[in-house]
Amino acid sequence: MARHRVTIKDHTAEANLFARRTVIAMLVIFMMIAMVLSNLYYLQITRFEDYQTRSNGNRIKILPVAPNRGLIYDRNGTLLAENRPVFNLEVIPEKVDNLERTLGLLSVLLDVDEDEITDFYREIKRNRRFKPVSLRKRLTPEEVALFSANQHKFPGVSVEARLTRHYPYGKTLTHVLGYVSKINKKDLQKLSEAGLEANYAATHDIGKLGVEKYHEDILHGQVGYQEVEVNNQGRVIRTLNFSPPVPGQDIVLNIDLKLQQEAERILDGDKGTIVMLDSDDGGVLAMFSSPSYDPNLFVHGISSKNYSALLNSNGRPLINRATQGQYPPASTIKPHLALVGLEENTVTPKTRIFDNGKYRLKNVEHVWRDWKRWGHGWVDLTSAIEQSCDIYFYDLAYRLGIDKISDNMFEFGFGDYTGIDLHEESDANMPSRGWKRARFNQPWYIGDTIPVGIGQSYWTVTPIQLTQSITTLVNHGHRYIPQILRGKYVNSEVVLEGSKERRPMDIKNDKNWDTVLDAMYGVVNRKTGTARRAFVDTPYVSAGKTGTAQLVAIAQDAKYDAESLAENLRDNAMYVGFAPYEKPEIAVTVVLENAGGGSSQAAPLARMMMDKYFEEREFAPKPDVKEREVSQDVAHQTTSHTH
Repeated sequence: MARHRVTIKDHTAEANLFARRTVIAMLVIFMMIAMVLSNLYYLQITRFEDYQTRSNGNRIKILPVAPNRGLIYDRNGTLLAENRPVFNLEVIPEKVDNLERTLGLLSVLLDVDEDEITDFYREIKRNRRFKPVSLRKRLTPEEVALFSANQHKFPGVSVEARLTRHYPYGKTLTHVLGYVSKINKKDLQKLSEAGLEANYAATHDIGKLGVEKYHEDILHGQVGYQEVEVNNQGRVIRTLNFSPPVPGQDIVLNIDLKLQQEAERILDGDKGTIVMLDSDDGGVLAMFSSPSYDPNLFVHGISSKNYSALLNSNGRPLINRATQGQYPPASTIKPHLALVGLEENTVTPKTRIFDNGKYRLKNVEHVWRDWKRWGHGWVDLTSAIEQSCDIYFYDLAYRLGIDKISDNMFEFGFGDYTGIDLHEESDANMPSRGWKRARFNQPWYIGDTIPVGIGQSYWTVTPIQLTQSITTLVNHGHRYIPQILRGKYVNSEVVLEGSKERRPMDIKNDKNWDTVLDAMYGVVNRKTGTARRAFVDTPYVSAGKTGTAQLVAIAQDAKYDAESLAENLRDNAMYVGFAPYEKPEIAVTVVLENAGGGSSQAAPLARMMMDKYFEEREFAPKPDVKEREVSQDVAHQTTSHTH
């Protein structure tokens, strides 16, 4: 039997093999350790800031805090727009054991309707369950008290307070203040384009109209931030840091509330507007457009029913008639045209014509008629303004021509924005040859010019333009921009904004201002003045001009009959005036739609506004009016012009 040979082990070779394997294993281990250390260095050192930021981003949240909106006061310190707390009933779904049962009990307790519950369920689908959701907004004090007495029965339900805008005088100031309302997609787009989106991160409302919109940058303020630590579910654990918001600045308006309320009272819901400016600096003392509406409806979200009612109302309350209403200026612009006639040497104060009630151009069949069918007889520039003679101004317009009229009326601001601090403004229309060619592709005819002389034809103005033009007249060409904002509160002191001006009107003969203003004095104070009856026995001396704007053409031989026309086609009554005459402080415009004659309807309202302004003032006895009449009689014994 063969025997197997026993192999002798090579211990040296095995030792070498073991050593090699050991070295290789160690190298692998070292390489792995090196990779781990390298990656650790990369994560801990190289990418430290990035990962720390990500970590903090998961752990720390920055919550924006909305600033309180600035308050608005009138010139006497009366609060016109404030921030009031409103109480909302809020529910945290995860803290309510039986949500359906809780809502049922709350419906019984606070009379929560089905629409509110539907909105609540829709809202909780958009939010995390630990975040509060409003069930009922704007609780009454009685509802707050009722819930507070029963709050122990409703874990997870609470009453929370939030500041919202409130306008204590409602519709009195709507077209001045405007209102704030919920930020929508269009607002967000504008804020994003302006780079202001971050500043509105926590803000719910934004100015939509009026001063609230125009001065949004002053009123809003700067957003604040709250740095909080949250858990992995996003729930706030603690507050780490708080940077308070900067409230919006409180502002003061030129508006005088008592004058604004007087304008509202005397318009009494009729369609029209009253504007009163400080003639020394263009400050807007009163600006009421009637009818108006309650801006508080928009702050909390107006219902479709209420909005539809405003939108479809015959009175069109959503329009600010003071700045957006476009009216034929009628005879209120006769003083302006008279000034142009004097400046262009087309007429002198002594130029006279004979008014027989009709005006006819050579070889033209059309007859333009005076408002007084049998005419005013011999009139000069002053008496033509005092009596509002149409024939005189038909002739003046014909002799001036549309080019001189347009150029000079642009200087008065007609056909352009006044620059008032409201976005809601129209530039109306000052007609010219270029305008008619662009608008109708037609040339300008002589027949178009004649009615321009009495503020008709294609000419339209806004009441704020008219009032601004009166301040230009009384200030001998200094043109102030109407300004609602008077100043800002800084450390409890009012810092005034100051008046804003445009380039003054360049005029050849400064005495021409006095001639025109004297004629406006006659309108109110001389025996033939069209506004004399409205201002009889006033303790102050004022001046002005009446106007009656015709809205429809009357046939050649027909007589105007208001009763036969639809109400919206009847004449507009207008009046412009200023006071005191010797040193003007205020300029007033009254426009009453479809009310009839300016002397009988609009002038008395202007007097009421002036009476209110001067109610606490004592005046020296009025100057002798007869002396002025004598001087006028002398002027009448002069050169005449007839046709």
